[in-house]
Amino acid sequence: MTATPRHDAVMPAEVLSLLMPGRGGLFVDCTVGLGGHSALLLDAGADRLLGLDRDTDALRLAAERLSMFGDRVELVHSDYRQLGQVLETRSVVGVNGVLADLGVSSMQLDADGRGFTFRRDEPLDMRMDRSQGPTLADLLVDVHEEDLANVIFQFGEERHSRRIARAIVRRRESGRIASTGELSALVRRAVPTRGYQRIDPATRTFQALRIWVNKELEGLDTFLTNTSRRLIAGARLAVISFHSLEDRIVKHTFRAIAAAGEAWQVLTRKPVLAGDEEVARNPRARSAKLRAIERLA
Repeated sequence: MTATPRHDAVMPAEVLSLLMPGRGGLFVDCTVGLGGHSALLLDAGADRLLGLDRDTDALRLAAERLSMFGDRVELVHSDYRQLGQVLETRSVVGVNGVLADLGVSSMQLDADGRGFTFRRDEPLDMRMDRSQGPTLADLLVDVHEEDLANVIFQFGEERHSRRIARAIVRRRESGRIASTGELSALVRRAVPTRGYQRIDPATRTFQALRIWVNKELEGLDTFLTNTSRRLIAGARLAVISFHSLEDRIVKHTFRAIAAAGEAWQVLTRKPVLAGDEEVARNPRARSAKLRAIERLA
């Protein structure tokens, strides 16, 4: 029997404090993952929970974890950016709270064969939804060198992006780059290093390519704006991001929503961060930033 992957819901107390599920009603977990936050919301008073995820493996495991809540839970295979359509097909006009925990999950990083990590040599996939779209190996076959360098620089903030892109394009002349081990070795050789390195030289490139494959930043601002309009009066939208590009979009979009009228207010002038005790227990929480907005009327 395969053990259920370990997953710690990030900033659980802070999420509950901001979303206030004790008021009851329908809550949406846009990135249900293994169901950690969803279980917390239901335990704390949410009457019903609608959970979305584009990873079918995550949905299967979340269904097991949340089975104790019976028909209070509905799980849907969908990208969070399709939330509007999901609600419309269920004739849901407004919701009492929404959570979006963005980025790759611990389960995806830890699972064999997904290609998210350079710590194992496995097929170069990186798709969160393996039912559709090209793999990273597919995309690397014919991407233009300049476009690839821009992806690595923009999404990974990697200053050696042009050297890395050049190395990848030269290597593919002799055949398809098919594994994480091969790609990470290419990147490490392309990045000049001196002495101790705090992070692996492949880290930023792998982050950038994952964001590119999954189009993680595309439509995030539109999703936030449209979702804020789905909130009933007094309801809140909370977002957890894990890198600066996501957090920047969330911050500026929330400010724009609040500035557009008196119906919304930003609840987090600065992002909420995980405490030292949580970071010691769950190192992934170190980079997490939590922001929230409330609909007033």
